[in-house]
Amino acid sequence: MNRVIRENVRDFDLDHIFDCGQAFRWSRQPDGSYTGIAGNRIANIQFEPCQGPGGQGRLTLSNVTEEDFDTFWNDYLDLDRDYGRIKKELAERDPIIKKAIDCGRGIRLLQQDKWETLLSFIISQNNHIPRIKKCIEALCRQFGQKAGQLDGLSYYTFPDPEALAVLEPEDLAECRLGYRAKYLIGTARKVVADGADMLESMGSPDVTAAEAFEYITGFPGVGPKVANCILLFSMGKYDCFPVDVWMKKVMKQLYGLETAKEIDAFASRAFGQYGGIAQQYLFYYIRETGRGER
Repeated sequence: MNRVIRENVRDFDLDHIFDCGQAFRWSRQPDGSYTGIAGNRIANIQFEPCQGPGGQGRLTLSNVTEEDFDTFWNDYLDLDRDYGRIKKELAERDPIIKKAIDCGRGIRLLQQDKWETLLSFIISQNNHIPRIKKCIEALCRQFGQKAGQLDGLSYYTFPDPEALAVLEPEDLAECRLGYRAKYLIGTARKVVADGADMLESMGSPDVTAAEAFEYITGFPGVGPKVANCILLFSMGKYDCFPVDVWMKKVMKQLYGLETAKEIDAFASRAFGQYGGIAQQYLFYYIRETGRGER
């Protein structure tokens, strides 16, 4: 099996990255590695922290060639971004967030496919992560293409807009999407009608977060929170600060803020261009500290 190894990788933790609610097609293995699919590429990712100060470690990607790593996985894992500098800047601007950064110190924002992220976060609304994963896997198994196998498991690509646009909501019944099925079909039809390049263009640096937000909220079932997640996780709009019930909880607990308007204004002022990255540290923190409460 092809394998790529990178030494001295910093600010990286698989649990922090894949268990913070940004991606749904990765599964934790008994050895602590994660196996999943991005696009039509299947991989197992392992990270072994080194002993001692510095926080670096060895990153191993299996079922991956050097070419695949250079052309896809390096960007997908956002390995060229200096998260150490970002964490330092955030902590200096706001001492309260340091606690959250320490909890989720290895978070990196994955560079995900825009179409897949759009539909995944439509599915995510009023839903919990295990069920989101099941719904997405059922959708891919039924309407995607078989991408291959790894360790005896078959993996399927995310279905193209054209594959879903010709369906009716009842065709998705086996995926157990409920009311979200009509949103997925309507979204697929709009992407086909607009042209996939229109969706892709929202990730351009020339398109502001406000412009992209206006376009994304034009899709069926996409409200402000879902739109901001899509912009943050697939379009490089790192100033977006998604707010859901978890974030309202953490912002009230840590900052005494209650309304979405107050939270948005504070995030823009306190976190600036890294608002979305700060949101991930805060989101992971409240989930971890809240696990014992449920």
